[in-house]
Amino acid sequence: MHSTSEKTYIPRLVAWEVTKRCQLACRHCRASAADKDFSGELSTDECFRLLDSIASFAKPIIILTGGEPMAREDIYEIARYGTDIGLRMVMAPCGTLMDSDSTKRILDSGIMRISLSIDGADRETHDSFRQVDGAFDAVTKATELANKAGLEFQINTTVSRLNVHQLGDILNLAIDLGAVGFHPFLLVPTGRGKDLGEYEIDPETYEEVLVWIYRKALELDIQVKPTCAPHYYRIYRQMERKAGRPVTPKTHGMNAMSKGCLGGQSFAFISNTGKVQICGFMDDEAGDVRREDYVFKNIWDGSELFAEIRNLDGYDGRCGICEYRRVCGGCRARAKAVTGNYLAEEPFCVYQPRVASVDHA
Repeated sequence: MHSTSEKTYIPRLVAWEVTKRCQLACRHCRASAADKDFSGELSTDECFRLLDSIASFAKPIIILTGGEPMAREDIYEIARYGTDIGLRMVMAPCGTLMDSDSTKRILDSGIMRISLSIDGADRETHDSFRQVDGAFDAVTKATELANKAGLEFQINTTVSRLNVHQLGDILNLAIDLGAVGFHPFLLVPTGRGKDLGEYEIDPETYEEVLVWIYRKALELDIQVKPTCAPHYYRIYRQMERKAGRPVTPKTHGMNAMSKGCLGGQSFAFISNTGKVQICGFMDDEAGDVRREDYVFKNIWDGSELFAEIRNLDGYDGRCGICEYRRVCGGCRARAKAVTGNYLAEEPFCVYQPRVASVDHA
């Protein structure tokens, strides 16, 4: 490990896979989660030590994810501990384990928001994707429980050829269910998702979906924002400039400061066994919290992988010369999955860089 460049990088969002256990068998699952015990998962005390370490130098949002985070009996203790030391805790449950009591416990633990996944506008499409009958009914029931308890939730949707034609209907469903946000995920072919290659949308459709998201974000009160789609931020700036609205912090606030791939720059992923990665879709290890005696900062500041990812000028192909590289950066996990090289150009981008020397922030 070595120190990174002069620029200061601070973790603002950490996704923490607290367990791989899950009752569902989703086709796209990057974790290849299953309803069984997984050896080597962090203990409650180890979780507390890790949270203390993170809070000692940053106050990121911590996403408790899985698998099914609610499969851990101590999940409420973990969330409460993080809340008490000043971290903003959110959670990504499947919805199948939620009832009135557990929803109250989620709120009481200080969790500020949950995300629930809906991958089809109807029962048949969603349950087929999740490969469990009743999954659609369970997640819609979870939204009712959240609404009744006053628990904020967003809807996440993994976009594929199986449901891309339903995106508008899924968005309308999210609004009808009372979601505060709709976050489409653009499929990255890892984990069980490797077998979904034939269902992955093509680059041209990908671009069309991102333009559609941009327009819906302007039209609607609900937050509409893609995940794992870094070139959205190139499209956002192109569309705004075309409309005569150059993107600046003064005119666009946080939208001007948001960027594409945050992995290793303001985002990190921690696996169920304490391995640190730039994201959950790329298994390359940046460090191991157990090996570092739970000092997360050692990994964040010293990882050679993070240093490589932070050097945007070192990317290969179009990404390395693109004028939008500092607001996009391409998906490193998709580059790795498709080419075997995480520094390769984004394989699902149709844009051809025009000016190599000018950055569009």
